[in-house]
Amino acid sequence: MQEKLAVTVIVITLALFALIYVLYHIITTKQDSYNQIVLSQQQYDSRVLPYRRGDIVDRNGTYLATTEKVYNLIIDSKQIMSAEDDYLDATVTALVTVFGYDETEMRNLIRDNSTKAYLRYAKQLSYDQKEAFEQYQSDTNKANAKADSKARVKGVWFEDEFRRIYPYNSLACNVIGFATSDGGTGNGGIEQSYNDSLVGTNGREYGYLNDDSNLERVIKPAENGNTVVSTIDVNIQNAVEKRINEWMADPGSEHIGVVVMNPNNGEVLAMANNSMFDLNNPRSAADSFSEEELRELGLKEAMQTYNRQHKKTDGSTITIDQVPEHYSADEIRSYGLQVAWNQKWRNYDISDTYEPGSPSKIFTVAAALEEGVISPNDTFYCDGYQEVAGHQIKCTAYHKGGHGMLTVAEALMVSCNDAMMQIAAKMGATTFTRYMDAFGFGQKTGIDLPGEADARGLVRSASEMNSADLATNSFGQNYNCSMIQMAAAYCSVVNGGSYYEPHVVKQILNDQGSVVKEVKPKLVRETVSESTSSFIKDALYRTVSEGTGKAAAVEGYEIAGKTGTAEKIPRSAKNYLLSFCGFAPAHDPQVLVYVTVDTPHVEDQPHSTYASGVFSKIMGDILPYLNVFPSVDFEQQQSEAAAQLPEAEGITDNSSVTPETEAEPKVYETEEYIEPGADSDLPEDVPESTETDETGESGTDAGSGYVPPAQTASETSASESSPESSAAESESSTEAERQTESQTESAGESTSQAERETMSATSSAGE
Repeated sequence: MQEKLAVTVIVITLALFALIYVLYHIITTKQDSYNQIVLSQQQYDSRVLPYRRGDIVDRNGTYLATTEKVYNLIIDSKQIMSAEDDYLDATVTALVTVFGYDETEMRNLIRDNSTKAYLRYAKQLSYDQKEAFEQYQSDTNKANAKADSKARVKGVWFEDEFRRIYPYNSLACNVIGFATSDGGTGNGGIEQSYNDSLVGTNGREYGYLNDDSNLERVIKPAENGNTVVSTIDVNIQNAVEKRINEWMADPGSEHIGVVVMNPNNGEVLAMANNSMFDLNNPRSAADSFSEEELRELGLKEAMQTYNRQHKKTDGSTITIDQVPEHYSADEIRSYGLQVAWNQKWRNYDISDTYEPGSPSKIFTVAAALEEGVISPNDTFYCDGYQEVAGHQIKCTAYHKGGHGMLTVAEALMVSCNDAMMQIAAKMGATTFTRYMDAFGFGQKTGIDLPGEADARGLVRSASEMNSADLATNSFGQNYNCSMIQMAAAYCSVVNGGSYYEPHVVKQILNDQGSVVKEVKPKLVRETVSESTSSFIKDALYRTVSEGTGKAAAVEGYEIAGKTGTAEKIPRSAKNYLLSFCGFAPAHDPQVLVYVTVDTPHVEDQPHSTYASGVFSKIMGDILPYLNVFPSVDFEQQQSEAAAQLPEAEGITDNSSVTPETEAEPKVYETEEYIEPGADSDLPEDVPESTETDETGESGTDAGSGYVPPAQTASETSASESSPESSAAESESSTEAERQTESQTESAGESTSQAERETMSATSSAGE
């Protein structure tokens, strides 16, 4: 018996040794394969930790675009189904109760995906929704545990994500732009231009087994995007958009655009137009289009797309009626949606070009003054039109026989086309185009926004410019520019001659608020001298206080600016783009506002007061906010008015000497207006001159067929002449006209007898 027991012990001992040997052999030879088995049962795989896209704020730190954390609902069906009786009912009930999901759908989803540990069911849930579920889960599991129930809410968790939001919805939508749903790409505006600064770098969480086969996790944190500080001021932007909405409500127009800039550094304080959309739902911009409109847009776009693609291959093209043969209804609608979105998202202020009209007259005058071609005291005779290269190009005063004799300042005040044509002819095309280039026309400004229009092909070079081009360009017709080009050029003239690159961003800050990059004002070039700048500012101040810009005045402030009534192509349609570009204070500009109104919805369009009125309201809103104080002391103004009242009855002093009669002040037109049906005779597309234009730097274009009238430079300006001197001026003017006629005949230019009689009659009237 003992022997049997001893044998049994020995056998068991040997078996144990054998088992130990086998286990040792397995551990030493198959460790890697068993580790893989263990790892396959662990949640060791890495996951992405998303970065937070940087904010966009206004110049005062107000959030224009920001990012908030949201959560994706993840369902671990594998875990739920590992104990179906305990977990499925409780978990489905929780999801239905908190989120309102369909119970049958949830059960089927979990059962059909029973082997999946990661199932993203809902995206971008709010923090409150996440908290509500987690609180319900906690309360339910505690209650069930207390009741000795095995039912548990399991297999549901939340994954962090970020969502882009725009607190002010449509405010400054064209400047800000919008980002894709994942925050990775910006579309339009600052979101696109500064996308590289706004995006960050995703982090990652890694899982692995250490030497002791324990699960370890390493987290590489995400790097968040930088904050972009814009030059936009929310309060100014609000004021601008308020006035745009008022205008579009009544009477409205095809387009209206407004740019507000600091003329001393190129910062854009506000930029807006009538095409606004909700940045939080940018694709809703197409909701304003009917299905029929979308189809029409889609047919046209599909036709152009087809023809563009096939011309390069087989050379075939289709008509708009043939589009349905090649594209489905859904495809046509998709094309229409793309066009509709692009129309709404387009930034009119920088992407559209137009003929600017009279605001550009200051550049003609400034260039001539800089070159010494004219002096501030020169005068020009306007008889209402000029014969140039077969065109009788008319002034706004054509129907009343012209403006008569005008000083340079008065030519700007009454917006005289005739005088501008004469000044440009004296300069010649070479000088004129050189200054147009200096003012930035025909080239991009470099503004830090996408989609800036390239108008190189819409501005003629000196070699391409004939006499008609020169004449019409002098008052802003027959060449194109964008709003931002005009605003930047204006700033350079009124700030003393410094052309700054316009920009919409001031700084870039990192996640901790430290300055990463300072966007300093970029001085591109000098355009005019201080003396020329001062002359233009004074002339534009008089334009508002006495001339065609009266409607732009703001009570108590010295406002300066220039009106515009540009005739659009086709000329026969008699549609106009009205504008006003002005600044304040007149002699020390702190803010510039440029307003364009394209084709107002009124029968009688060409009234500059439409744009001037919008300008006045905007300036009235923003000047007090900018701490620009009124230039007029109202109490002093009232005291002066009271002192001018008649004396009390019976106390009249008759002993005083009768004062000398003062000259009646000259009265100017207070609006730039074109008579209904007036034919300006502007070319649809300026033809090449039949003669060779050999342009000189001074004097006239030798081959242009046009010689300007001789200039008279009297010590007293036309606006200051007294009745006693009118006869002498009349005689002098008549003699000057005779000299002009003589010069014109000697140059080979035929002047009609009727024109001479008109000029003589106007001169003898004392103009």
